[in-house]
Amino acid sequence: MRLGKTGLWTAPGMWEPGSAEHREAAAELEDLGYGTLWLGNTTGDLAEVSALLDATRRLVVGSSIVNVWLNDSATLAAAYRQAAGAHPGRVVVGLGSSHAPLVEGAGQDYRKPYSKLRSYLDELAATEPPVPGEDQMLAALGPRTLALAGERTAGALPYLTTPEHTAQAREILGDGPLLAPEQKVVLETDPVRAREIARETLAMYMSLPNYVNNWRRLGFTEHDVADRGSDRFVDALVAWGDVDTVLARVREHRAAGADHVALQVLTGSPGLPLAEWRELAPAVRES
Repeated sequence: MRLGKTGLWTAPGMWEPGSAEHREAAAELEDLGYGTLWLGNTTGDLAEVSALLDATRRLVVGSSIVNVWLNDSATLAAAYRQAAGAHPGRVVVGLGSSHAPLVEGAGQDYRKPYSKLRSYLDELAATEPPVPGEDQMLAALGPRTLALAGERTAGALPYLTTPEHTAQAREILGDGPLLAPEQKVVLETDPVRAREIARETLAMYMSLPNYVNNWRRLGFTEHDVADRGSDRFVDALVAWGDVDTVLARVREHRAAGADHVALQVLTGSPGLPLAEWRELAPAVRES
Protein backbone atom coordinates (compact mmCIF):
# COMPACT_ATOMS: atom_id res chain seq x y z
CA MET A 1 0.00 0.00 0.00
CA ARG A 2 1.57 3.23 -1.12
CA LEU A 3 0.34 5.26 1.87
CA GLY A 4 2.39 3.15 4.24
CA LYS A 5 1.04 1.97 7.57
CA THR A 6 1.63 5.26 9.40
CA GLY A 7 1.70 8.88 8.27
CA LEU A 8 1.67 12.35 9.74
CA TRP A 9 -1.16 14.89 9.66
CA THR A 10 -0.08 18.52 9.89
CA ALA A 11 -2.18 21.60 10.54
CA PRO A 12 -2.66 24.43 8.03
CA GLY A 13 0.20 26.89 7.93
CA MET A 14 2.67 24.58 9.66
CA TRP A 15 4.90 24.21 6.60
CA GLU A 16 6.90 26.89 4.80
CA PRO A 17 7.99 24.88 1.74
CA GLY A 18 10.24 27.69 0.55
CA SER A 19 12.25 27.36 3.75
CA ALA A 20 15.42 25.26 3.44
CA GLU A 21 14.88 24.08 7.01
CA HIS A 22 11.38 22.84 6.23
CA ARG A 23 12.45 21.17 3.01
CA GLU A 24 15.10 19.29 4.97
CA ALA A 25 12.49 18.36 7.58
CA ALA A 26 10.20 16.92 4.90
CA ALA A 27 13.06 14.88 3.47
CA GLU A 28 13.83 13.57 6.95
CA LEU A 29 10.28 12.29 7.38
CA GLU A 30 10.65 9.76 4.59
CA ASP A 31 14.00 8.67 6.01
CA LEU A 32 12.27 8.15 9.36
CA GLY A 33 9.88 5.75 7.66
CA TYR A 34 6.61 7.69 7.55
CA GLY A 35 4.58 6.77 4.49
CA THR A 36 2.45 9.84 3.88
CA LEU A 37 2.38 13.49 4.87
CA TRP A 38 -1.16 14.93 5.08
CA LEU A 39 -1.65 18.69 4.78
CA GLY A 40 -4.64 20.24 6.51
CA ASN A 41 -6.99 22.63 4.68
CA THR A 42 -5.19 22.47 1.35
CA THR A 43 -5.85 24.94 -1.46
CA GLY A 44 -7.03 23.70 -4.84
CA ASP A 45 -3.84 24.80 -6.58
CA LEU A 46 -2.00 22.13 -4.52
CA ALA A 47 0.94 24.54 -4.24
CA GLU A 48 2.01 23.30 -0.82
CA VAL A 49 1.57 19.67 -1.86
CA SER A 50 3.73 20.20 -4.94
CA ALA A 51 6.45 22.02 -3.02
CA LEU A 52 6.76 19.21 -0.48
CA LEU A 53 6.77 16.60 -3.23
CA ASP A 54 9.65 18.50 -4.82
CA ALA A 55 11.52 18.40 -1.51
CA THR A 56 11.24 14.61 -1.17
CA ARG A 57 11.89 11.48 -3.22
CA ARG A 58 9.41 8.81 -2.08
CA LEU A 59 7.02 10.40 0.41
CA VAL A 60 3.35 10.43 -0.59
CA VAL A 61 1.76 13.84 0.05
CA GLY A 62 -1.99 14.20 0.45
CA SER A 63 -4.45 17.05 0.84
CA SER A 64 -6.60 16.68 3.93
CA ILE A 65 -8.68 18.27 2.76
CA VAL A 66 -9.48 20.41 -0.28
CA ASN A 67 -12.76 22.15 0.58
CA VAL A 68 -15.14 21.47 -2.32
CA TRP A 69 -17.14 24.67 -1.72
CA LEU A 70 -14.16 27.00 -1.89
CA ASN A 71 -11.97 25.46 -4.59
CA ASP A 72 -12.80 25.24 -8.28
CA SER A 73 -12.72 21.65 -9.59
CA ALA A 74 -11.05 22.63 -12.89
CA THR A 75 -8.20 24.36 -11.02
CA LEU A 76 -7.77 21.32 -8.78
CA ALA A 77 -7.77 18.92 -11.73
CA ALA A 78 -5.09 20.93 -13.54
CA ALA A 79 -2.98 21.13 -10.38
CA TYR A 80 -3.34 17.40 -9.82
CA ARG A 81 -2.22 16.59 -13.37
CA GLN A 82 0.88 18.75 -12.98
CA ALA A 83 1.80 17.32 -9.57
CA ALA A 84 1.09 13.71 -10.52
CA GLY A 85 2.96 14.10 -13.80
CA ALA A 86 6.06 15.27 -11.96
CA HIS A 87 5.66 12.80 -9.08
CA PRO A 88 3.69 9.76 -10.27
CA GLY A 89 2.09 7.66 -7.57
CA ARG A 90 2.84 10.17 -4.83
CA VAL A 91 -0.22 12.47 -4.86
CA VAL A 92 -3.47 11.86 -2.99
CA VAL A 93 -6.30 14.37 -3.41
CA GLY A 94 -8.30 14.36 -0.20
CA LEU A 95 -11.67 16.10 -0.58
CA GLY A 96 -14.32 17.16 1.89
CA SER A 97 -17.49 19.18 2.30
CA SER A 98 -16.17 20.98 5.39
CA HIS A 99 -18.58 22.61 7.86
CA ALA A 100 -21.42 25.11 7.63
CA PRO A 101 -19.84 27.86 9.82
CA LEU A 102 -16.61 27.79 7.80
CA VAL A 103 -18.29 27.67 4.40
CA GLU A 104 -20.93 30.29 5.18
CA GLY A 105 -18.27 32.48 6.76
CA ALA A 106 -16.60 32.49 3.35
CA GLY A 107 -19.81 33.65 1.68
CA GLN A 108 -21.09 30.30 0.37
CA ASP A 109 -24.52 28.77 0.92
CA TYR A 110 -23.95 25.47 2.74
CA ARG A 111 -26.82 23.32 1.47
CA LYS A 112 -26.92 19.60 0.72
CA PRO A 113 -23.22 18.93 1.43
CA TYR A 114 -23.50 15.29 0.39
CA SER A 115 -24.91 16.29 -3.00
CA LYS A 116 -22.19 18.92 -3.36
CA LEU A 117 -19.52 16.30 -2.74
CA ARG A 118 -21.05 13.93 -5.29
CA SER A 119 -21.29 16.63 -7.94
CA TYR A 120 -17.68 17.67 -7.31
CA LEU A 121 -16.55 14.10 -7.89
CA ASP A 122 -18.56 14.12 -11.13
CA GLU A 123 -16.78 17.31 -12.21
CA LEU A 124 -13.34 15.79 -11.56
CA ALA A 125 -14.35 12.69 -13.50
CA ALA A 126 -15.45 14.86 -16.43
CA THR A 127 -12.15 16.70 -16.84
CA GLU A 128 -9.81 15.64 -19.65
CA PRO A 129 -8.05 13.54 -18.64
CA PRO A 130 -10.17 12.74 -15.57
CA VAL A 131 -8.71 12.77 -12.08
CA PRO A 132 -8.59 9.03 -11.31
CA GLY A 133 -10.65 7.82 -8.40
CA GLU A 134 -7.73 5.81 -7.06
CA ASP A 135 -5.88 9.07 -6.39
CA GLN A 136 -8.79 10.59 -4.45
CA MET A 137 -10.07 10.03 -0.91
CA LEU A 138 -12.93 11.59 1.04
CA ALA A 139 -13.12 13.10 4.49
CA ALA A 140 -15.98 10.95 5.76
CA LEU A 141 -17.73 10.56 9.10
CA GLY A 142 -21.33 9.53 8.50
CA PRO A 143 -22.57 6.37 6.78
CA ARG A 144 -23.58 7.95 3.46
CA THR A 145 -20.28 9.75 2.92
CA LEU A 146 -18.30 6.69 3.97
CA ALA A 147 -20.21 4.63 1.43
CA LEU A 148 -19.56 7.27 -1.23
CA ALA A 149 -15.85 7.20 -0.42
CA GLY A 150 -15.76 3.47 -1.02
CA GLU A 151 -17.81 3.65 -4.22
CA ARG A 152 -16.13 6.58 -5.94
CA THR A 153 -12.61 6.98 -4.49
CA ALA A 154 -9.74 5.02 -3.00
CA GLY A 155 -11.29 5.30 0.44
CA ALA A 156 -11.97 7.42 3.51
CA LEU A 157 -10.09 9.90 5.69
CA PRO A 158 -12.04 10.15 8.97
CA TYR A 159 -10.90 13.00 11.21
CA LEU A 160 -11.30 13.40 14.98
CA THR A 161 -12.64 9.93 15.58
CA THR A 162 -12.00 6.86 17.71
CA PRO A 163 -11.17 3.19 17.08
CA GLU A 164 -14.88 2.49 17.57
CA HIS A 165 -15.63 4.75 14.61
CA THR A 166 -12.89 3.02 12.63
CA ALA A 167 -14.66 -0.32 13.17
CA GLN A 168 -17.97 1.16 12.03
CA ALA A 169 -16.33 2.74 9.00
CA ARG A 170 -14.69 -0.52 7.99
CA GLU A 171 -18.02 -2.32 8.17
CA ILE A 172 -19.57 0.28 5.84
CA LEU A 173 -16.62 0.37 3.43
CA GLY A 174 -16.14 -3.37 3.22
CA ASP A 175 -12.81 -5.04 2.58
CA GLY A 176 -11.51 -3.18 -0.46
CA PRO A 177 -11.37 0.60 0.08
CA LEU A 178 -8.63 2.27 2.11
CA LEU A 179 -9.41 3.52 5.59
CA ALA A 180 -7.00 6.11 6.98
CA PRO A 181 -8.18 7.74 10.22
CA GLU A 182 -6.38 10.68 11.78
CA GLN A 183 -5.29 10.31 15.41
CA LYS A 184 -4.22 13.17 17.67
CA VAL A 185 -1.23 12.48 19.91
CA VAL A 186 0.38 14.23 22.89
CA LEU A 187 3.70 12.84 24.12
CA GLU A 188 3.19 13.94 27.71
CA THR A 189 2.70 11.69 30.74
CA ASP A 190 1.38 14.34 33.12
CA PRO A 191 -2.42 14.11 32.79
CA VAL A 192 -3.11 17.76 33.60
CA ARG A 193 -0.64 19.11 31.07
CA ALA A 194 -1.52 16.48 28.44
CA ARG A 195 -5.25 17.26 28.63
CA GLU A 196 -4.55 20.98 28.60
CA ILE A 197 -2.64 20.63 25.31
CA ALA A 198 -5.38 18.41 23.92
CA ARG A 199 -8.17 20.81 24.86
CA GLU A 200 -6.36 23.75 23.24
CA THR A 201 -6.74 22.00 19.88
CA LEU A 202 -10.13 20.35 20.43
CA ALA A 203 -11.81 23.65 21.35
CA MET A 204 -11.97 24.90 17.77
CA TYR A 205 -13.77 21.74 16.61
CA MET A 206 -16.36 21.55 19.38
CA SER A 207 -18.55 24.23 17.77
CA LEU A 208 -18.74 22.41 14.41
CA PRO A 209 -21.98 20.42 14.07
CA ASN A 210 -20.60 17.66 11.83
CA TYR A 211 -18.11 16.62 14.50
CA VAL A 212 -20.53 17.02 17.40
CA ASN A 213 -23.15 14.90 15.64
CA ASN A 214 -20.59 12.19 14.95
CA TRP A 215 -19.45 12.16 18.58
CA ARG A 216 -23.05 11.73 19.67
CA ARG A 217 -23.39 8.76 17.32
CA LEU A 218 -20.36 7.30 19.08
CA GLY A 219 -22.08 7.59 22.45
CA PHE A 220 -20.73 10.82 23.87
CA THR A 221 -23.25 12.86 25.86
CA GLU A 222 -24.10 16.55 26.05
CA HIS A 223 -21.93 16.69 29.17
CA ASP A 224 -18.98 15.14 27.35
CA VAL A 225 -18.98 17.75 24.58
CA ALA A 226 -19.91 20.77 26.71
CA ASP A 227 -17.49 23.51 27.72
CA ARG A 228 -13.95 22.17 27.23
CA GLY A 229 -14.98 18.52 27.10
CA SER A 230 -14.99 15.83 29.75
CA ASP A 231 -11.84 13.87 30.53
CA ARG A 232 -13.53 10.81 29.01
CA PHE A 233 -14.10 12.70 25.76
CA VAL A 234 -10.57 14.16 25.61
CA ASP A 235 -8.93 10.83 26.37
CA ALA A 236 -10.96 9.07 23.68
CA LEU A 237 -9.98 11.55 20.96
CA VAL A 238 -6.38 12.29 21.92
CA ALA A 239 -3.85 9.56 22.73
CA TRP A 240 -1.58 11.02 25.39
CA GLY A 241 1.25 9.51 27.38
CA ASP A 242 4.48 7.80 26.40
CA VAL A 243 5.31 6.24 23.05
CA ASP A 244 3.93 2.85 24.08
CA THR A 245 0.58 4.43 24.98
CA VAL A 246 0.39 6.13 21.61
CA LEU A 247 1.35 2.93 19.84
CA ALA A 248 -1.42 1.07 21.69
CA ARG A 249 -3.99 3.49 20.23
CA VAL A 250 -2.56 3.04 16.74
CA ARG A 251 -2.90 -0.72 17.16
CA GLU A 252 -6.52 -0.28 18.23
CA HIS A 253 -7.27 1.53 14.97
CA ARG A 254 -5.50 -1.17 12.97
CA ALA A 255 -7.34 -3.94 14.80
CA ALA A 256 -10.59 -2.11 14.00
CA GLY A 257 -9.80 -2.11 10.29
CA ALA A 258 -7.56 0.89 9.55
CA ASP A 259 -5.06 0.44 6.72
CA HIS A 260 -3.16 3.60 7.60
CA VAL A 261 -3.16 5.88 10.66
CA ALA A 262 -2.26 9.56 10.32
CA LEU A 263 -0.75 10.91 13.53
CA GLN A 264 -1.23 14.57 14.40
CA VAL A 265 1.29 15.45 17.10
CA LEU A 266 0.17 18.22 19.46
CA THR A 267 2.72 20.05 21.59
CA GLY A 268 1.04 23.29 22.63
CA SER A 269 3.75 25.22 20.82
CA PRO A 270 4.06 26.51 17.25
CA GLY A 271 6.42 24.99 14.71
CA LEU A 272 7.15 21.51 13.43
CA PRO A 273 7.24 18.89 16.21
CA LEU A 274 10.44 17.33 14.88
CA ALA A 275 11.60 15.95 18.23
CA GLU A 276 8.30 14.12 18.71
CA TRP A 277 8.25 12.82 15.13
CA ARG A 278 11.75 11.43 15.66
CA GLU A 279 10.79 9.87 18.98
CA LEU A 280 7.73 8.15 17.53
CA ALA A 281 9.36 6.94 14.33
CA PRO A 282 11.13 3.76 15.51
CA ALA A 283 8.03 2.49 17.30
CA VAL A 284 5.57 3.09 14.45
CA ARG A 285 8.07 1.77 11.91
CA GLU A 286 8.42 -1.52 13.76
CA SER A 287 4.73 -1.91 14.63
